[in-house]
Amino acid sequence: MARSIMEVAFLSAEKVEFDNVKLVKLFVGDEPDGKRDLGISILSMNVSEEALDEVWSACESLDVLEPIRVTTEIERGSKNAGKFIVLHVEPVKAAAAQVAKPTQQPTPTAKPAGTQPDQAKTN
Repeated sequence: MARSIMEVAFLSAEKVEFDNVKLVKLFVGDEPDGKRDLGISILSMNVSEEALDEVWSACESLDVLEPIRVTTEIERGSKNAGKFIVLHVEPVKAAAAQVAKPTQQPTPTAKPAGTQPDQAKTN
């Protein structure tokens, strides 16, 4: 199966539990194509059984329209249409903050020009 990562706006997550069935569905918004939808293009995706709790937990702290990064697997659906199955969700700002953190290098103390090295001063 193919994997895909997309950045979209978070709209909602929906959890349904009945009998011994547990489902989570993710609703996201993307840029409209201007032909079939205006304002925002709404996509709904099912969440993988293995990732139900992780994705639900990640969505609890999100704000509506917050940019998120969604990792999906694409399964073959009916009539050979692709069906996105959500594997992972994270806020874009959290991922960007980790990448933007520079590692600090210790800065050596500079000596004024024309001074002798420390060993030469001990004579």
